[in-house]
Amino acid sequence: MTFALPALDDIRLIAFNQVLQHKIDNKTKPLGSLGRLEALALQIGEILGSDSPDLKDPQMVVFAGDHGLVRRGVSAFPQDVSWQMVENFLAGGAAVSVFSRANQIALTVVDCGVKHDFLAGLPAGAQRPGLKVCKVAGSEHGTADSSKQAAMTALQCQQALQNGIDLVKTLPGNALLLGEMGIGNTSAASLLLSRLAGLDIEVCTGAGTGLDAAAVQRKTAILREVLARHPQAKTPLDALAAFGGFEIATMVGAVLQAAQERRVIVVDGFIASSAVLVAHALQPLVLQRCVFAHRSGERGHEFMLQHLGVQALLDLGLRLGEGSGAALAWPLLQAACAMLREMASFESAGVSEKTAERAVQV
Repeated sequence: MTFALPALDDIRLIAFNQVLQHKIDNKTKPLGSLGRLEALALQIGEILGSDSPDLKDPQMVVFAGDHGLVRRGVSAFPQDVSWQMVENFLAGGAAVSVFSRANQIALTVVDCGVKHDFLAGLPAGAQRPGLKVCKVAGSEHGTADSSKQAAMTALQCQQALQNGIDLVKTLPGNALLLGEMGIGNTSAASLLLSRLAGLDIEVCTGAGTGLDAAAVQRKTAILREVLARHPQAKTPLDALAAFGGFEIATMVGAVLQAAQERRVIVVDGFIASSAVLVAHALQPLVLQRCVFAHRSGERGHEFMLQHLGVQALLDLGLRLGEGSGAALAWPLLQAACAMLREMASFESAGVSEKTAERAVQV
């Protein structure tokens, strides 16, 4: 499969990095005393190309899709929960809805391939506020069962990627927060991690929406079967097509485009990170633009973060998905920018800097 990747530039210019670091180091504080907030400020400044960065019009996008593999019993919840939760997002009642509203983050839900018609009964051409329908051709029932065939065709995968690219082009602001919804998508993420990181599927598989230990073992056995069914799916796009899902593929396209536009990309948990895993395999510079919000309680996420060589901001035991962790981490990004913009320097505040240690004579 061929796909034209958005071109990325290397944003880590030595001279500008030194300017930013000097500004951070000369704030009225002991050197390094704001810990990882300083590294976050440096990263955001690099992404936005400013020593006084301002995060504008943040966009939370929840990518939704269904998975044919659910018919094998890999989830504790029925597939109908996918479309029901999309309705909950649109009604403002989900966790990500509440957290986004509390932080003044715009929320858009994208139907990438949910087994439901959200526009049923509406006049032709009508739209619902907060919803974008970007179904891939033939995705009306979600992906195919990856234990029997590829979750999507090469053409469907490419179309989903393009949908994500086109979507980001329409969004305002300079920050994209990634969310997702799709019963069964922890299985797809586990499969992608196993294949692209070369890890045993048992290491990558967790409880998802709440499976007990015996059910996790059954899930692992099914996923091992899926991997054996697709031994040829070794490249990032081939693995994405083989294992799914439509929401993950659309998210990959969105990540690539947001990275090209030098938006700050706030990555939620395990599923969102799996999209970044694929995007990174296609274009390693993507990671420069990504802030990983939290380490999920889902088992494979820790190994995914280790494989990518990144550290998450929060560790709250979250495993909800939706983009909830990204919204919770958002105030930290705002604080990092405010520190760079507004915190006084020793010189401007008239505060004495640390003096060199003097030898004490007795």
